[in-house]
Amino acid sequence: MSRQIEGSVIPRRMGAISRRAFAGLATALGVALVGAPAQALADLTDTEAKLKDAQARYDAVQEQLEGIYAEYEALSAEQSDTLSRIEVKQTEIDQTQIGIDTTQDQISEAQRDIARKEVELEEDQEILGKRVASAYKAGNSGLLEILLSSSSFEELVSNIYYLDKISASDRAMIDAVKAVKAELDERRLQLEEHKAALEEQKTSLEGQRAELEELNEQQKAQLKDMMAKQKEVQEVLSGLDAEVSELMAKRDEELLAAQRAAAAAEEARRRAEQEASGNASNIPTGGGQDSSSATGAARAVVNACYSTPSPGLGWCAAWCTNVFVNAGIGFFGGDACDMYANWCYSSDKSALKVGMIVAVSTHSHTSAGRIYGHIGIYIGDGMMMDNVGYIRTISVDEWISFYSTTVSTRWGWLGGVVLS
Repeated sequence: MSRQIEGSVIPRRMGAISRRAFAGLATALGVALVGAPAQALADLTDTEAKLKDAQARYDAVQEQLEGIYAEYEALSAEQSDTLSRIEVKQTEIDQTQIGIDTTQDQISEAQRDIARKEVELEEDQEILGKRVASAYKAGNSGLLEILLSSSSFEELVSNIYYLDKISASDRAMIDAVKAVKAELDERRLQLEEHKAALEEQKTSLEGQRAELEELNEQQKAQLKDMMAKQKEVQEVLSGLDAEVSELMAKRDEELLAAQRAAAAAEEARRRAEQEASGNASNIPTGGGQDSSSATGAARAVVNACYSTPSPGLGWCAAWCTNVFVNAGIGFFGGDACDMYANWCYSSDKSALKVGMIVAVSTHSHTSAGRIYGHIGIYIGDGMMMDNVGYIRTISVDEWISFYSTTVSTRWGWLGGVVLS
């Protein structure tokens, strides 16, 4: 898998060689190298030892890279959470600012109301002043005393309120003026207190946002350092990958040479036994066409069997497909079960020809085998080759005896293409 982070891809790669490929190594060498020259065995064993060591180092670095990746993923999740929290705080700040702006508008409107009321108060005060002056001119001695004893206009209004001479309408006007002024003062005070509370809340939120932004910057720096570390480990891993790949190619080449030597030795042994018994029949005891009679396309398939490397454990049908492609016959896809159902029709050994596929649609030895079956290619002289994590040469009789646990082994021409 991979993860796209800030324009770069952090890859997750598995080992270049499946660990399962080493599980059957001893069996592979035991079967493939029967009769092979001692030097071929020694070379292959040495290559396998080097390959195991390289694979172990590769796995160790890969494990380190996986650990870095996991740490990177965790830190990335933390940074994502931090960014989400910053967004939440910014939303709260924006909402608070809206409240401040709304309150400020209310304060401004209140100020306009107060200004209008103050104009009205001034007009009312002027009216009251004129009435007081008129009462004084009319000879009200008590009014003069009130005027002289009042220290402010408000006190004068309050004193006049209690004079018997003042009219009911004047009293009502004074009450209204005092009530409006008190209401406006209280309203303005409440708005100012609300605005101050919002300003304090906004300041607190901005402080929290600043802390989160500082944390985000720290996490970004950590991610940057981790990416640099990941790059260094990836470079080491790439170097090991090249080393492992080179050793794999060398192993496959040496294994192929050993298999050819083993096949040649087996052929020589079989012919020696035939000559000793005086049996020169082209049909071996196991049945099937003799390899010497194969020509043209059938011979090309046999040659491709020896030169086509294993695509890996569990890919028996893929190897057969690659063989036929390399032989120039064509591409025929599907798994062993598909090929068995579509192209395998005979269990008569006398009808077994060089280049035919030999298959079962299921067998009981592995879980994959139960589902997909197994398949190989007949190369003549009662022998066939298949892919079991390496390319093996085995007798048809032995193959049939081992794999025919659930269904009968059958053979036929892959893709319906008759090679001879």
